[in-house]
Amino acid sequence: MPIKIEHLLTASIKVEEPIIIGDVGLGIRRVIPIIGGRFEGPNIKGRVLSGGADYQLIRKDGLTELLAHYTIETDDGVPIYVVNKGYRHGPKEIMNKLICGEEVPQDSYYFKTSPVFEVGIKSMISLTR
Repeated sequence: MPIKIEHLLTASIKVEEPIIIGDVGLGIRRVIPIIGGRFEGPNIKGRVLSGGADYQLIRKDGLTELLAHYTIETDDGVPIYVVNKGYRHGPKEIMNKLICGEEVPQDSYYFKTSPVFEVGIKSMISLTR
């Protein structure tokens, strides 16, 4: 049976300036605090709560490993824990612009993440109604 992929939601996440940890051996570690935002999809919408972060490792080979932990909350009050893991890679000049927070064309680099969502059992019942 083929896997069916459906659009769940689109998120607009507000972040603070990166905290640069520095060279940790495998590359440059930085932590980007998540301070809020909104999300919306065909059957769900709500806000991104502050308190999460995106933990990035910019490896010496140019690949950036991304690992974000944060919480979203639906408009009807259901909290959902999100872990989003992925990778970003592209030409050195494009990657340098991204690291500096500059805009670049979306098709000029590779960027894929895979989110995992956790919600309490009682909350799942209200989400399915």
